[in-house]
Amino acid sequence: MALSHRTSLLLGSLGVALCTQTLAPVAAVAQQVQLRCDGTLLEAAGQAERKRSIESLRFSLALEAEAATADGALGALQARLAAVRNALQQLAVRELEVSSPSTWQRPASRNQPAAVQANLQISGQLVPSQLQPLIRTVGALPGVRVAPVSTEAGKGGDAAVQRQLLREAYQAARAQAMDLAEAIGLSRLTPLEVRIEGGIRPVMLRAAAADAAPFDPAELPAPTDRLGLQVRFCAR
Repeated sequence: MALSHRTSLLLGSLGVALCTQTLAPVAAVAQQVQLRCDGTLLEAAGQAERKRSIESLRFSLALEAEAATADGALGALQARLAAVRNALQQLAVRELEVSSPSTWQRPASRNQPAAVQANLQISGQLVPSQLQPLIRTVGALPGVRVAPVSTEAGKGGDAAVQRQLLREAYQAARAQAMDLAEAIGLSRLTPLEVRIEGGIRPVMLRAAAADAAPFDPAELPAPTDRLGLQVRFCAR
């Protein structure tokens, strides 16, 4: 979950303020710094990204049932959940989570009587080869709606990838600032502040008709690590 606050860090003796807004907590001691520039203040943006191999899929399902009474709707929902849970177990789903059910009284209309709807959410993780059974088998069960599916990369090498993204994004920002500095007759840049953001792109999928081509996990866009930053330089 992205942090909502911004932390300013003093990096060694360089006097660089690093403001992070990333996907993981910053393990450092924060302190406020006073930015000073005896020259021209420039700001530049840099971005970098890396595609990763797909190791697993993160899925989410909505399950619902309907009856004339709340007790009937919850009973029907429980029966459908048993069928969905059994199907997911056949797919060797990991980290299976089932929310508590909620109910909603649907008022009567011209075409249908009043009823109670019960629903809950199911999520978990599975290997890419089980994408087709998830959508065609589990998604076809009564009351199931397949929500967006996201690809996930393996955890190994995360730190190395983040370091590489940081270097590439910073160098892109510095090159942009240097071009601007040279355009106004300056040649030296001193970094003052860096603000960092990062993220991973989700992949949206939908179920299709029975005669459609199989869902191929190899056709999914690879999970992509992205890092963008804003850098303030003092140009002289």
